[in-house]
Order: sequence, then structure tokens, then C-alpha cells
Amino acid sequence: MLKFAIPAAAALGLIAFAAQSQATNSDTTTAVAPMGWHLSHEGDLAKLAYGVANSDQLALIMTCAPGQKQAVLYGDVEPVGARYQNAAMRPMAIDPLSGGLDTGVRMSVADPALKQLVRRGKLDVVGDAGAFELTTTREERILVGEFFAYCGNGQA
Repeated sequence: MLKFAIPAAAALGLIAFAAQSQATNSDTTTAVAPMGWHLSHEGDLAKLAYGVANSDQLALIMTCAPGQKQAVLYGDVEPVGARYQNAAMRPMAIDPLSGGLDTGVRMSVADPALKQLVRRGKLDVVGDAGAFELTTTREERILVGEFFAYCGNGQA
């Protein structure tokens, strides 16, 4: 009987350990990734996005070409008090979020709503969830500054 009890107890112990390890691992995989500001370049186009890194979970994307002095904004939120430029005068492009026709809006990179992001590291926005503020960390403020420098005079 002892020959049977020792292997059975060892097997039960291994099963219990495996179940506990699996439960512990599942908690770490379901953690919500933090949102933040991310800068990337696609050819000449600079993209400043607020969302989860390396995902399609984005609240706002701003794009510009070097020296363009205008940003095109896409997303679920928009800056509070922003002065948009006439969208009817621009060619239709592809929206980087949906892959469909561009529904973004153009605004000057010198717009007070965007300048607040550069100077204070904060952008007041409004969306379906209401009004709130997107903030930057110290490292993200550097990325924001690089984006607006690139848009304004083509240097980053």
C-alpha cells in the first residue's frame, strides 16, 4: 500500500502546484497596459499617438510632414478649444486608425490647444466619455517637443 500512496501523493502535489502556477500567470496576462504618448516615423511622416504602445488602442493620433506647420488629428477625442482648418480644401487620404477614408481634422501646430501640450505637458480633450486631460511624463514631454519641432521646421 505504501508503494501506491507515495506516488499518488506526489502526483497530487504536482497537480496542485501546476494549478497554482497557472492561476498566478493568468493574473499577469490580464493586467491593463498603461496608456501614454508615443512618437514614431513612417517615411517623412511623424506620428504622435496617445494610447497603449504597440497596439490599436489609441485615443488620439497626430501626424505631420517636416516643416508642414499643420497636424492632422485622428481619434476618439479632440482637443478642447481647438481651431480646425477647412477640411474641404484637402485631398482625401487613408486614415491610419481605420484604414478607410481620412476623417481627420487639420490644425496649426501653433494652435493654443496644442501649444499647451508642449509648454505644460497637458492636453485638455473631449470625447464620448466627456472632458478630461491627457498628461505627459518627463520622457514623453521630450517626444512631444520633438514632434512639434519636426512639424514646425523639419528638424527633430
